[in-house]
Amino acid sequence: MERGDVVMARISTIKLGRSSNPSMSTEDLNKLVAKKAYELYEKRGRKSGHSLNDWLEAERIVKGKFCGK
Repeated sequence: MERGDVVMARISTIKLGRSSNPSMSTEDLNKLVAKKAYELYEKRGRKSGHSLNDWLEAERIVKGKFCGK
């Protein structure tokens, strides 16, 4: 994401099903979302102006992977 692109997201601790670690901290979840959002940004050719969409899509992907949604 471009410098200055700031995306604030409110993410609560999520419960993971059938895991040895029954929950994931907000910080851990945010790190995974940030990493995925950056991957989406790179995949799109590093074009700015889509940081919010990248973040929201990354949240959907990460939550779907860990929450089964």
